[in-house]
Amino acid sequence: MRNHRFHHSLQRQSVLMERAREMRLQPTSSEQVRWEAIRGRRLGVQFRRQVVLGRYIADFFASEVGLVVEVDGGYHRRLRARADERRDRWLKRHGYTVLRVQDSLVVRDLCAVLSLIRQHIASRRR
Repeated sequence: MRNHRFHHSLQRQSVLMERAREMRLQPTSSEQVRWEAIRGRRLGVQFRRQVVLGRYIADFFASEVGLVVEVDGGYHRRLRARADERRDRWLKRHGYTVLRVQDSLVVRDLCAVLSLIRQHIASRRR
């Protein structure tokens, strides 16, 4: 039985890795805008996008400070609220901080979003 679970876990991990790769190749417009603003070390830490963390895929992840940044559209508010809450609880239990940003704010006021991300980075470095 234990071997079966391990095999299932490897299959799930493989599926997640492939899905993350697909998501990197086809970002939403707000994800692409934000990626251009935070890629490299533009905010003082290295961000990666569409990163598998456990059984979830994080939109953006800065491992140095354990910060997960999610871009949420209307789909998340309407259909994913409970699933996102479970996901956030799991991530927090594993030591990550989750920052959720509305995609409309990214488009409307990217500077405010970047300021918010910087604040979270600073608070994680203390």
